Amino acid sequence: MTNSIYALETCWYFSPPWGQQVPAIAVSLLEKVYLPSEKAPGYCCGVEWSDDGWSYAIATDRGIISVPNSEIIASGQLQPLSIQKPHFRLGQLVNFRFANDGPKIRMILGMSLINNAWLYQVEWRSPALRLPTDEGVCIFPKSTQPGKFINRLAWVTPHDLTEVV
Repeated sequence: MTNSIYALETCWYFSPPWGQQVPAIAVSLLEKVYLPSEKAPGYCCGVEWSDDGWSYAIATDRGIISVPNSEIIASGQLQPLSIQKPHFRLGQLVNFRFANDGPKIRMILGMSLINNAWLYQVEWRSPALRLPTDEGVCIFPKSTQPGKFINRLAWVTPHDLTEVV
């Protein structure tokens, strides 16, 4: 039984939550977009995986707004910014330097541009193993305090990651 739990723990981080292939994103990073619900133009400064698919961070004059692709009208034009290209891509396997005793290999589940620096989203801990009789299914493991959840995803810098060879 211990070997099965260890195998699950070690493969969780590089098993994509969406299946075998990374689904295409609807809007490119740094692409100019329009949000009809907000009646605001902006540009895509981040994307991350959620239960419903890709969620996009759109920088507008009113701040950064997180929306699904169904609420975005893409322009096909990239925002002219003089920044370095991202080091990694969505779905890429990387070594996570701060994995402690856990598995080192992780998958990039999100990217975001904040203050002209790229951040990457990886899982820092696996989801809690739950019995079939446990109430509901939750993407985040329950904490020790009732009603509180711990996010298992973390935003990290390129310094925290290295490419899997």
